[in-house]
Amino acid sequence: MSWKDTLTVRTWALRNVFLLRFIKPRVSEVSDERCEIIIPLNWRTRRRDIHAMYLGAMCMGADVAGGLIAFRLVTAKKVPVSFVFKDIRGEFFKRAEDDVHFICEDGVRIQALLRRTLESGERQEETVNVIATVPSRLGAEPVARFELTLSVKKK
Repeated sequence: MSWKDTLTVRTWALRNVFLLRFIKPRVSEVSDERCEIIIPLNWRTRRRDIHAMYLGAMCMGADVAGGLIAFRLVTAKKVPVSFVFKDIRGEFFKRAEDDVHFICEDGVRIQALLRRTLESGERQEETVNVIATVPSRLGAEPVARFELTLSVKKK
């Protein structure tokens, strides 16, 4: 676990998206190529009637996994851009009945997106893929897959 990265995410969430802070995401791994976020299944994230993670909590996990790579690159390189997710598409395969790991391995595509944005000066978009797994119950088998369109604009 990366406690420094977890603290960074939670501090940012406290100032910008308090609901994200409320669900207490943990950063398992983050690099320029890959990010893994863990959202715990607990009273804050569970749908009581089916004892599985709530759709909204899963979407927030996908948002953080895809966005943290971009946030890290922009912050480290002091790149003058702003970024948002333009849309999200999710497919749900199984119930998430324990802590969910959200994995994004599109760091190379995000780096290319930032380069294109800086070179062109125009808004650029790229689809970022996030896979959600529940390793404690299903190993690497996905419980959901998300596609988020990352939109980046030079400031």
